[in-house]
Amino acid sequence: MNLIQTNEIINNTWLERPSPEVAPDLVGCTLVRRMSNDQIIRSTIVETEAYAPGDPACHAYRSRTPRNAVMFCPPGMSYVYLIYGMYHCLNIVTDADGVPSVVLIRALQLESVPDWLWEYIPKQKSKPKISRLAAGPGKLCRLLDIDLSLNGSPLGVGRPMWLEHPTRQLQEDLQKDEKEQSGFH
Repeated sequence: MNLIQTNEIINNTWLERPSPEVAPDLVGCTLVRRMSNDQIIRSTIVETEAYAPGDPACHAYRSRTPRNAVMFCPPGMSYVYLIYGMYHCLNIVTDADGVPSVVLIRALQLESVPDWLWEYIPKQKSKPKISRLAAGPGKLCRLLDIDLSLNGSPLGVGRPMWLEHPTRQLQEDLQKDEKEQSGFH
């Protein structure tokens, strides 16, 4: 992992790799969402899942269809789909143009929740923990108002969503955790 000095924008060239390579590298990166009210929400990606050609779980495993056509687009596009008729899932298109490869964003961590964002959170008996608000693909899409209207949207500053590399300190912390988990000290 190359160390980045600041929250540098992730470009499409960085995403132009197979999803199994990109997925772990996205952990620790920031997903930035410009909401319909022009407010910005920043959240850290904490869990991802790769779907590559040849994987039976990949939506494009059998063939290209109208539903999965975005997966064949150049890297840096959002692939949003609906599961169980009620939950949206956000994927980032990776790899070369024409290669159906995506990374599912499974969970995010928010540092704080602005008061206005609570309108996107379903009413519950007790206020949910911040750490659980985006703990799952459907939850994070509901919280960030990500739906089928964003399917096929390019990621980038000035767009509804973009990705940023983690700060240098976060990258160093992640590398330290990886070494400790693998037994290298």
